Formats: sequence, C-alpha cells, structure tokens
Amino acid sequence: LQQPLAPDPAGLELCAERQWRMLLAQLWGSGRQHLPLPEALARLWTAPAIRDELVELFALLLERTDHLVAPLAWPFLAEGEPAPPVPLKLHGRYSRAEVFAAFGLLNDARPFPGREGVFFDEASRCDVFFITLKKSERLFSPTTRYNDYAISRTEFHWESQSLTREASATGQRYIHHRERGSRVLLFVREENKRGGVTLPFLCLGFADYVSHEGERPMAIRWRLQRAVPGASYPELAVAV
Repeated sequence: LQQPLAPDPAGLELCAERQWRMLLAQLWGSGRQHLPLPEALARLWTAPAIRDELVELFALLLERTDHLVAPLAWPFLAEGEPAPPVPLKLHGRYSRAEVFAAFGLLNDARPFPGREGVFFDEASRCDVFFITLKKSERLFSPTTRYNDYAISRTEFHWESQSLTREASATGQRYIHHRERGSRVLLFVREENKRGGVTLPFLCLGFADYVSHEGERPMAIRWRLQRAVPGASYPELAVAV
C-alpha cells in the first residue's frame, strides 16, 4: 500500500493475488460492485489518502486485538508438500466474501460470493462451514435454524444442512475426512448483524470429527485443533 506504483496483477503470486482480492472485496464490494483486479488496483492507487488511512487503520487494529492470530497449520500434507495458497489466519475475522476470495472462489470470472453456509473446495480438499449462532426468524427458515454452539474451548456442536444423510457422499466425507485426507475449517459468528452492521466470522481453524447423531440434519461433534481464544469463547457458547 505504501509503494508508489500499483502492483501488476500479472506478476503477483497466487497467494498475494488472493490477499489483494480479499482487501478489494471489502473496499469496492462484490457482486454488482465488483471491479476487475487491474481496474480495482488502479483505482486504489489514484487515492493515496485512502491508502495512508488503511495503513493507519491496520496498525490500530493490530494494537487493539484481544488475541493473537497465526498462520493456518494445514493438516494431512505429504512430506515436502506446500500448503494450499489460502491466505487466512487462525482466529482472524473475515467476511464471507474475504473467505471466498482467499480460496480463489471470488474473482473476475465469479464476482458473487456464495450464499450457502457450507462449501467444499476441491483444490484444497477443504470443507468450509459458515456458522451463525443466533439465527433470527427473518433471516433463517425453520429448516436452516441449526443448533450450533461451542461445547468447550476445544469442541463444537454443529448441525449439517437439513438434507444431509449419513450415507451420502457429503456425510461420509465429514465422518471419514481424516482417512481421506480432507479438512474441515470452521468460521463462526454470534449473530448476522449488530447495530445494523454485518458481523465478520471468527476463523476457528481446522477441526476433526468426533461423533455424530441422526441425519437430515446430522448433529456432529467436532474437536478443534486449536482452542478458541478465551476472550471469544463466551460469544460462541451462547446457545448452550
């Protein structure tokens, strides 16, 4: 942001490109407001005051954080295998658009982030869950008001989508993800909006299957690979 010239998108490594798309999705928006990456970067570099303000904002947010973030430790990598180019941090907070951009699923060809609460990224073999704990009747139908909550700082209760059966391909992937080398990544927030402002999701990191009950939906117990920060735990246990 402090360089005199805008980055050349053609010269960016994939991880860096995705980081820029994450930032630009927050600045210019996604969907109908989406701008192609070269145009979005060029526009940002015509506004040095905005770039200076962003640098100051990032420094201020870093000072005010109540917990540390860390790079995601991707499980099930073969020896010498690089981690997927997904620029997310454990215990960082992200909008849905930022997460899609981080996985390369929000780009010039696909400017709209998905609205679903789950998706499976084939490239990184990762199931991603977006979990909102307090589900209002206005925003969630009876079939999507799942019973999700933190059991402890290391375990989480989550209900799958309402049509997921135990024997389905999705259900079996959830149950046997470790044997199959796929991952499960959780993003959680207390509610959709507060004071009219959409809340970001807290990245809880990767989780391992423990057990489940029933189907349609499946009530699954996950064990987090890293404990929830102490300051964040009360908001995640609200449904208990």
